[in-house]
Amino acid sequence: MQPSKKLILIGAGNRGKTYTDLTKQLSDDFELVAVAEPIADRRNYIKQKHGLPKEMCFESWEPLLALPKMADVAIIATMDRDHFAPAMAAIEKGYNLLLEKPAAPTPEECRALQHAAEKKGVFVLICHVLRYTRFFRALKNVIDSGEIGEVMNIQHLEGVGNTHQSHSFVRGNWGNSQRASFMLLQKSCHDMDILAWLIGKKCTRVQSFGSLQYFTRKNAPADAPERCIDGCPHAAVCPYNAVKLYYDDKKNAWFRTTATQKITPTDEDVEKALCTTQYGKCIYKCDNDVVDHQVVNLEFEGGATVGFTMSAFNRGGRFLRIMGTRGEISANMSSPIIDIYHFEDRSTRQINLDANKTDDTIVGRHGGGDEGIIYALRDLLNGISDNSVCDIAESCDNHMIAFAAEESRLTGSVVSIKEFDARHRGKEL
Repeated sequence: MQPSKKLILIGAGNRGKTYTDLTKQLSDDFELVAVAEPIADRRNYIKQKHGLPKEMCFESWEPLLALPKMADVAIIATMDRDHFAPAMAAIEKGYNLLLEKPAAPTPEECRALQHAAEKKGVFVLICHVLRYTRFFRALKNVIDSGEIGEVMNIQHLEGVGNTHQSHSFVRGNWGNSQRASFMLLQKSCHDMDILAWLIGKKCTRVQSFGSLQYFTRKNAPADAPERCIDGCPHAAVCPYNAVKLYYDDKKNAWFRTTATQKITPTDEDVEKALCTTQYGKCIYKCDNDVVDHQVVNLEFEGGATVGFTMSAFNRGGRFLRIMGTRGEISANMSSPIIDIYHFEDRSTRQINLDANKTDDTIVGRHGGGDEGIIYALRDLLNGISDNSVCDIAESCDNHMIAFAAEESRLTGSVVSIKEFDARHRGKEL
C-alpha cells in the first residue's frame, strides 16, 4: 500500500471544507497536516475534524508557507482574488496544488501561475469539477466514440437558479466583481472548460452580451425597507425574503452556515447576520454588480459553434443539446437519462446514470464531481491520469475564453482568443 499523501489547506470555507471532508473519508490515502483560515469557527472545525495540533492551525497563509515544505499538496480554496499570492508562494516551495476555480481573477495572473508551475515541475489541478462527474464523462465518451459523428454545434444552458443567484451572486461573496471576479469567470469557467473539453478543440472567437438588469434598486418596491427583517410589507410573496430563506428554513445548512460564517449556526447567529450583513438586505438594495443573465457565442477550430446561456431566471440546472453529423445528444444534468438520437435509422439509445448523483449544485457536490476530483488527485499523486484531468496550460487556455468573452460583453466586439491571449501574455506582472 502506498503511504498516505500529506495535504495542507488554505481557506476553510465551503469548498475547502468539502474537499478535506472528502479526503478524511480516504484516510488511507490522505492526511491533512495544517490549515490556514482567518475565521476561528471554520479553523477549529478543521482542527478537530483532522486532529491537528494547535501549532499547525494558522489565521493566515503567510506563516504556514514560511515553514519548510511539509506536504505533497496545498489545497487553496480562498476567495477568488486571494488565490494568486498563496498559490505562487506554495509553488515556489515545491507544493503541488489543488486550486479552486477560477485559478486567478486576471489573465496575467493565470499565465504567471502556469509558468511558475511549469518551471518548478509541480502540477496545478484546477477544480473544474464538472469534468469528473459521471454525467459529463458519459457525454465525452459518446462524442469521442464517434456515435454522433463530428460535433457541429452545442446549445448549453446553465440555469443558475433564482434563489442561488440571490444567495451567492447578489447578497453573497460573489455578488461584487471587486470582491471576487466577474460572473462568467467565477460561475461559468466550469462551462467554458467543459465545452472545450467535450469538443476537443481550441476556441478561436467569442462574442457575448449580458447585463445586470433585475437585481437593482430601481426594481425595489417603494415601501420596501433596507432589510427584510425590518418588516417588509411584501414578505409573504417575495421569493427573496431573507427571513424565510435563512431564518425560517432550518434545513438549508448551506445558506445558514454561509451567512453566519458558523459551522453549526443557531437561530440567534442567523438573526444577527440578517441584521448586520448583506444576507439580510433587500435583494434589490445590495452592492452587487455582476450580471444576472448572459449569452456567449463561441467558435472552435474546424468551425464548430456553441451557444451558451447563463441566467438567474429559472429553477436551476444544466441542459445540453449536442448536435453532430450522425446524431444528437439531449441531456439534462439533473436527470439520470441521456438520450442519443441516430440519424441513420431514427433510433434512440438511452444512457441511464445513477439517479443519486445528478444534483449538479454545490449542495449536491456538483453531481459527484467533488468526489471525482479528489479521486483524481489521489491517482495523479500515484502517477495515474485519465482524460478528465487537464494540466494548468489547458486550464489557462479555457480561462481565456471567459476573459475574452467579458471583453466582448464590455466592448461589443468579436474577440479573437489568440489575439487576446497574445496581448495579455505580453504584459508583465
